[in-house]
Amino acid sequence: MEKLTPYYHTVQYYETDAMAVVHHSNYIRWFEEARLHYLEQSGYPYDGIEKRGLMIPVLSASCEYRLAVRFGETVRIETEIVAFKGLKFKVAYEVYDREGKTLHARGSTEHCFLSSDFKLVSIKKLAPDLYEFFSNKKESSGF
Repeated sequence: MEKLTPYYHTVQYYETDAMAVVHHSNYIRWFEEARLHYLEQSGYPYDGIEKRGLMIPVLSASCEYRLAVRFGETVRIETEIVAFKGLKFKVAYEVYDREGKTLHARGSTEHCFLSSDFKLVSIKKLAPDLYEFFSNKKESSGF
């Protein structure tokens, strides 16, 4: 399988606070941007998933902030699906400087699969290709 490219984001002025530092809430938004980028590169764009009658809501999100990011800087976000248990999955993120050398933050989000009428759904029968895609991802402990 070919290596996926990381997601890059250039910090906008409105994302910063009075100290000219990115406000902490924006990292969660960047995680979503990176997750959608990851799925699209993997052949599963989110709008295509929704057209199949599936939704992927966020169940939880966490972020550990290590080093401030400032207006005008570009960050590189590495994204990986680290766990999948049939109904739920977990995505891990690492936010680096543009070159990928300095870690600024790391975090994760947890998700499930819902039908368009908001019922928990197993994708094994409904979308076997999507199930196989997620099943081929690394399993992590503690999920």
